[in-house]
Amino acid sequence: MIGPDADLVLGIDPGTAVTGFGVVERGERGRVTLVECGVIRTSARRPLAVRIRDIYEGVAELIERHRPSAISVEGVFHGKNSRTALSLGHARGAILLAAALRDLPISEYTAVEIKKAVAGTGRATKDQVGFMVQHQLRLRSAPKPADAADGVAAALCHCMAGSFVKVKA
Repeated sequence: MIGPDADLVLGIDPGTAVTGFGVVERGERGRVTLVECGVIRTSARRPLAVRIRDIYEGVAELIERHRPSAISVEGVFHGKNSRTALSLGHARGAILLAAALRDLPISEYTAVEIKKAVAGTGRATKDQVGFMVQHQLRLRSAPKPADAADGVAAALCHCMAGSFVKVKA
């Protein structure tokens, strides 16, 4: 049960094939606990527009179910593969739209910022991020798959940033 002074953060690691998410609760004394984590999967066999719709609907359902006070999303990266960046942009658009239509504050963090906040280094591996999520939230095991752990890490990064409102949708 969520307390009256608790804040919920929905962290999201976007992707068109697998979008990881984590919902964490920051209680009145600053203790952070995991509420739920998982992934939204789409089929590569389906048209891109359908996959984007599925991501939007999955995020919208999470927002309706948990009523978070903020959304934390991994930001755009500048990699060598422009096709990957474009695909990530489609998924991010669906996520940002779901949050903006519900007037939720949206904060964006780079992968390096998230890794540094959670694991202490911006060059942490997926396994290291998963381990640190497990350790910080006192879980029996790291969230699986790794995309879910990355979603939780995005939410934790936001909690560690000290503010629940960076950018208002």
